[in-house]
Amino acid sequence: MSDDPMRVAVLGGGSFGTALASIAADNGNRVCQWLRDPELAAQINREHRNSRYLPDYAINPAVRASSDMREVLEGAELVLVAIPSKAFRDVVRQALPWLNADQILVSTTKGIQEEGFKLMSQILEEETGFTHIGVISGPNLATEIAQKQLTATVVASDDALTRTRVQQALSCDYFRVYASNDRYGVELGGSLKNIYAIAAGMAAALGMGENTRSMLMTRALAEMGRFAVSLGANPMTFLGLAGVGDLIVTCSSQLSRNYRVGFALGQGKSLDEAVEALGQVAEGVNTIRLVRDKARAEGVYMPLAEGLYQVLFEGVPAREMARMLMLGEQSSDVEFVLSREAVQQAHRRVEAGEGKS
Repeated sequence: MSDDPMRVAVLGGGSFGTALASIAADNGNRVCQWLRDPELAAQINREHRNSRYLPDYAINPAVRASSDMREVLEGAELVLVAIPSKAFRDVVRQALPWLNADQILVSTTKGIQEEGFKLMSQILEEETGFTHIGVISGPNLATEIAQKQLTATVVASDDALTRTRVQQALSCDYFRVYASNDRYGVELGGSLKNIYAIAAGMAAALGMGENTRSMLMTRALAEMGRFAVSLGANPMTFLGLAGVGDLIVTCSSQLSRNYRVGFALGQGKSLDEAVEALGQVAEGVNTIRLVRDKARAEGVYMPLAEGLYQVLFEGVPAREMARMLMLGEQSSDVEFVLSREAVQQAHRRVEAGEGKS
């Protein structure tokens, strides 16, 4: 924590945005939170509670909530954008008149815009042209953060000032902030893991065991790394909090929205029924479609994403999808050690009778 308090603005009234606003205030920063709903903003100011998303969480009384964008943003040094991906660009455009190039803009949203396959930090760049841009991602279940359970996250940016100021604003005795300069990899990890949380929920509902869950998570990690590296990310990023860390928690916890959607699907519910029962945004549903289409366009092998797409959008039963995956090709374990192509070549040589004495 810095001895010099910052003016921090949080755009978004969801669970994670609310938790981050309160952490920043706990650290002595002057925090203002923007919410679209003026009644919810008034409740936060009056009761220091967000009844819609974190009803049992006592928000730091220093957090000031408002539905007036100008009031929230004027004078802010650090702006945390915690808006669902579908509304992200629209809200950034609303904020533009009160943003300036000296501000640090950080996305906390794990999602992908369909048009152009854009990540949220890329939208921040496009809409503002600013240089102090970063992302926050990691194994960050908001309800556990609200309970002050020990938690870690990662801030990623090419800009050292952005990384440092976010660490100063949010690091405390129960919330650790680690740094990365692979913004694209960290952000992709945060988005991609939502896909596999749906698969993990389905597997749990189908009664599959710990061996299955372990296989699912490790193959998911391989698939995430393969896809992200094809788009320019660093494979080592996926050994960190935004990769394997976020994947473990999202695939293991019933607090995960995407896990709960998958569980409902595994119980035989339709996608519409599963999403309606959740009552909140599950970013992984849209991400499956976007990533599957992008993988096909780029020629990236992603059998899990393909299988999930068939369950969600083509009516294939979840148990049938699991059976099909087990009948797929047996390839390399860690592709950055032994490539999938090398394994395939070896299989072809053996099938052709090469190497026999």
